[in-house]
Amino acid sequence: MAKLFGTDGVRGVYGKELTDELARSLGYYGTKVLTESHQPVIIIGMDTRESAQPLQMALSEGIIAAGGKVLSAGVIPTPAVAVLVKKLNADAGIVISASHNPYEFNGIKFFNNQGYKLPDETEEKIEKLIKEDADHINSSIQHLENIENPENIYLDFLNQSDHHSLEGKKIVLDCSNGALYKIAPKYFKDLGAEVISIATEPNGTNINLNCGSTHIDNLEKTVLKENADFGFAFDGDADRCLAVDEKGRLIDGDKILNLISRKMKSENKLNKDMVVITEMSNLGLPKALDQAGINCIRTDVGDRYVLEEMLENDYVLGGEQSGHIIKLDQNTTGDGLLTASILADIFAESELKPSELSDLMKVYPQVLENAQVNNKNKETYMDDPIIKKKIEEVQEHFKGNGRVYIRPSGTEPLVRVMIEGDNQSEIDKIAKETVDLIEERLN
Repeated sequence: MAKLFGTDGVRGVYGKELTDELARSLGYYGTKVLTESHQPVIIIGMDTRESAQPLQMALSEGIIAAGGKVLSAGVIPTPAVAVLVKKLNADAGIVISASHNPYEFNGIKFFNNQGYKLPDETEEKIEKLIKEDADHINSSIQHLENIENPENIYLDFLNQSDHHSLEGKKIVLDCSNGALYKIAPKYFKDLGAEVISIATEPNGTNINLNCGSTHIDNLEKTVLKENADFGFAFDGDADRCLAVDEKGRLIDGDKILNLISRKMKSENKLNKDMVVITEMSNLGLPKALDQAGINCIRTDVGDRYVLEEMLENDYVLGGEQSGHIIKLDQNTTGDGLLTASILADIFAESELKPSELSDLMKVYPQVLENAQVNNKNKETYMDDPIIKKKIEEVQEHFKGNGRVYIRPSGTEPLVRVMIEGDNQSEIDKIAKETVDLIEERLN
């Protein structure tokens, strides 16, 4: 059996890599590892994929066979499950979602009783037990106990903070035919905004289909067409948010971090004046943060590494270019609707237009290229003295106004090369030279 847990739970095509049988085992052994109470209570939430219901039933069979009790939150965002676990004093939470992936995929990710995703060592314990599969899982269920109005618990959580009225603002929401399709329009209408909603008719197979944060052009066009003040796009499980200004231009996760961190610093809420970003964050972000008197630290790509750094050093804000923003003084995981509500507040209270706020950060040209290499050699590129010398020469050439970031692919026989700098044609040339050299040396 291949490794089950990836960077964000167990994920795969439903019926192939992710089966009902595997879901049953995850429910059973996950309950054994995560809970110790007499009858542990586990909350399950899901996005709008057609495979979510059968996976929920299989998971529930495993949980009940292990002595647990299941509370179903139905279709609800990933961050809402983290909130529900804490608010209802549950022992764990499970989300059935493949996030921004097409509908054929689905995933299962766990939260502990504090609303945090599981560390590697806990996932490894569950995976080990599943592979040994020593117990006979025998359970059947007729129905599940539903949480009454779980979306209201989540909305109450979001409304704990004071918000500026959005009266007179026209906003567009792209809900990706996913978990926020009902909640997000209601939330912003209650704040007084005129709301134009798109991708709010899920049918089980259209989640993320030419919509949402992975297809931002849909939102950009609609903001311009409707002459809106700004817009937000979410992914299928709504742990990500991207924005669009009144000119129809993208405000990505880097720019969002720049704006939220400045607001938090002005309110003395940015602990240690530090923001956690990843190696893929644009060079313009640390430069913009520095101008605002804010520090940053880079981690490997992936929200789990951002979160680990934040927890270890007591930082409260971090995130990724993709729009996965973690604000630990409010929630324990990426929360797309929380991110959108904070941004809307910033836009509402500022005398500057969203486009002017966005331009507080200069985006440096960036090029991403893949070097095709022998799979067994992809981890050893820095052992080659000629490749190492080339990377050092590029870094010296930029002198702080550009950078090179190289990493092996986790799943393919590739070495990924990213170059940033002031001049697009120059970085295109350097990226090609670097890719050609890596392919020559490692094949």
